[in-house]
Amino acid sequence: MTVDLLRVEIGVIWRLDGRGRLPGPEELVIGVAADGMTAAVRADVPDPVATELLDLVSQGVPSHPGHPPDILARCAALLGSGRAVSGGPAAFEGRAVSGGPCYLVRPPLTFEAPADVIRSDDPSHAARLRRPRPANWEPGEWDELLAGGAGAPWAMIVEDGQVAAICHSARLTPEGAEAGTWTSPAFRGRGYAAATTAAWAGLLPGVRLFYSTSADNHSSQRVAQRLGLDAIGWLWKLTPHGSTASPA
Repeated sequence: MTVDLLRVEIGVIWRLDGRGRLPGPEELVIGVAADGMTAAVRADVPDPVATELLDLVSQGVPSHPGHPPDILARCAALLGSGRAVSGGPAAFEGRAVSGGPCYLVRPPLTFEAPADVIRSDDPSHAARLRRPRPANWEPGEWDELLAGGAGAPWAMIVEDGQVAAICHSARLTPEGAEAGTWTSPAFRGRGYAAATTAAWAGLLPGVRLFYSTSADNHSSQRVAQRLGLDAIGWLWKLTPHGSTASPA
């Protein structure tokens, strides 16, 4: 059942605690699949409210995965608010609604790009990759990635002395891995994201692999289409305004 896969992916992305609760900042995450819905609630939500939220989701009827679930307004009300804000993206007073599609990655994947893909299982490249660190990576994080720590395994394309694209393990747990992709604006539209994602998938044999993006990231959705990834549903998040949502 695809709803079961969404439940696993929520656990991978948010690393739920022993009670199956979210660490935050999201108050509620709902996975919507064709065959059902699942959810996780933030750790500091009172138990009676959390139980009611989970019951509400489990008894709900899935809408089209690309549309916010009808129960979101009731969920927001249970969390302490519920007056819909008119105009613009779907939102509730005090919290924002965001969502995006999720995919299951089934290796082996192949995608030809007009550039060589460097994989983390080839240590000979580590030294020359230290200098072209992308600006969106802190030096310590980049060094750890190249050393095989957090974010590994990974696959990259380096062109003109800079990292053109990377797919890394944004999350890696015993239950699965979540792809994290980035392409330099100067190199977009060349298929580099698809090529690095395909290579990354080959580095994790036997691991359940996921790929997710946001509703407005159409280029990322095209990567999933190019690779023929299996759509499993959408994740919808209620996040208090002023908080930064997790990368899912």
